[in-house]
Amino acid sequence: MTLACAKQRWVGHADLDAFYASVEQRDCPEYRDRPVVVGALPGHRGVVAAANYQARAFGIHSAMPIAEAYRRCPDAVYLRPDMAKYTRVSREIFKILGTLTPVVEPVSVDEAYLDLTGLEKLLGSPEDIGREITHRILAGTGLRASVGIGPNRLIAKLGSEHRKPNGLTVVYPDEVLDFLAPMPVASLRGVGRQTQKVFSRLGIKTVSELRAIPFRYLEEQLGQKAAASFHDQALGIASAEVVPGRSRKSISKETTFEEDVQDQDILHDVLRGLAAEVAATARRESLSGSVVTLKIRFVGFETHTRQHKLPLPTHDERVILREAWALFLHGNLPRKPVRLIGVGINAWQQAQSVQADLFDQPRENARDQRLLETIDRAADRFGKGILQLGCPPKINKNEPQ
Repeated sequence: MTLACAKQRWVGHADLDAFYASVEQRDCPEYRDRPVVVGALPGHRGVVAAANYQARAFGIHSAMPIAEAYRRCPDAVYLRPDMAKYTRVSREIFKILGTLTPVVEPVSVDEAYLDLTGLEKLLGSPEDIGREITHRILAGTGLRASVGIGPNRLIAKLGSEHRKPNGLTVVYPDEVLDFLAPMPVASLRGVGRQTQKVFSRLGIKTVSELRAIPFRYLEEQLGQKAAASFHDQALGIASAEVVPGRSRKSISKETTFEEDVQDQDILHDVLRGLAAEVAATARRESLSGSVVTLKIRFVGFETHTRQHKLPLPTHDERVILREAWALFLHGNLPRKPVRLIGVGINAWQQAQSVQADLFDQPRENARDQRLLETIDRAADRFGKGILQLGCPPKINKNEPQ
């Protein structure tokens, strides 16, 4: 193994294993060694938001209809998401990561990139650094993380995925090509269903096979931008930049369904969970967005987006859900089964700005803002998410457009 030189860039990627379900197992010892599914409850419409590895052994995964999950494993523990609790734990994790390096870039509530360059002088080899990351997270939160360390973001991310759960993978610069070679092309960033169809038609299954395709031919099949991206990734070429507090253009979450969904109750339930995640991330980063975006994808990669500008910025999941659902109902979208649904906010103002009114009652703005602050303080102090926001009634799905 080649020793790192003094100026070698090292990027880490820390990813909490089955985050939501693991938090629930930690807090309820009786759930340990049992399949845990977070999402809709059996008997209700909705999907799986997260499943621990015991549940995944039954083939259960995120975005699976809850009825199918229950059919596969009726003895699992089924829980509704507790976003207030997950957000509190997320804050704890990022504080721990900040004790290792000041350069931490959160990606979502349960993962982050870290610039580890130069830490060899303090903590030892990249392997030692990786073990220290997992040790501090486990000691501080009782949760396990998988960590990847490499010369850039791509390799770090693939490394954290390589030996889940509770894995550590370090890839040195002269090991990058060998590390990537046997990986399925689906592991690369940006490979969707349509791209995968092109790769299958060309007989490309692994990164090494992709690497052997002439760039010009790849460009003819995928277009210049996509071809350049996959060509670079196959060679392990990617950015090594990690930016703490990176200026986001937007915060968004989306879910791809295993089977197309037409049931509006399921779609509304999924959208509610996505809105809660978006809002929790925005509050953690002290951001409020003035524009709500809905993303819908149908079979054949047919994708539509709709936006609505709010009169006032928000980081309240009730507002985000209400506006996104209105866009779904009244956005002149095709009425056919949905493959993917997502929601996001952008056009930032600081979170201290007044919140958008929930029910067209301006005098309640300040009260709602105090409510959000109280919820976050309670989550920080008590760690049980005992205060949670309710959601506005769903707009009548049969209401005319």
